Amino acid sequence: MSRFMPSPSLLADIIPACWILFSVIWLLAAASTKRSIYRESGAQRLRYWILLVLAYLLLTRGHRLPYPFNVRIVPATETVEWMAGILCIAGLAFCVWARATLGRNWSGTITLKEGHELIERGPYRFVRHPIYTGLLAMFLATAIAFGYLGGIVAVILAFASFWIKLSEEERLMLQQFPDQYQSYQQRVKRIIPFVL
Repeated sequence: MSRFMPSPSLLADIIPACWILFSVIWLLAAASTKRSIYRESGAQRLRYWILLVLAYLLLTRGHRLPYPFNVRIVPATETVEWMAGILCIAGLAFCVWARATLGRNWSGTITLKEGHELIERGPYRFVRHPIYTGLLAMFLATAIAFGYLGGIVAVILAFASFWIKLSEEERLMLQQFPDQYQSYQQRVKRIIPFVL
């Protein structure tokens, strides 16, 4: 192994470090948002949060669950670890770029902010929901790194959770910015650039 190649333990630390960094950035940035003028109810939030919690549990505990969740479907190789690490870093970078672009308009729940703006710059030129795109990349990277079927099921559940949430966000944006958002929808895909 080259002296410039990180050790396998360093590669294994990349993905947890990405998730920790994501959590810290989100917690710190949450303190500087605009006042909400509308917020979804707890029951509405529960529809997508249940799926996301299940996704998290499958992602992090899938290897401890019974068959078929504990079946390894991705080989544990250095190449796979590198690919997963790079994908996770890219997902994190996309999330952070999107969060910085949203600025004080961001919220972790479906809300309308005072003086809400429709953001179409930065990563929002490529997808309408780049934070979810980045998070899905991080979920996928983690699932690949762990290699178990439970992780792949977790990615599907996370996608379903984000899809439910973004559908409600879009309904709200269409009410708030009817012409502008409809035009934006026609130009830019929802969550996967140029595809979906």
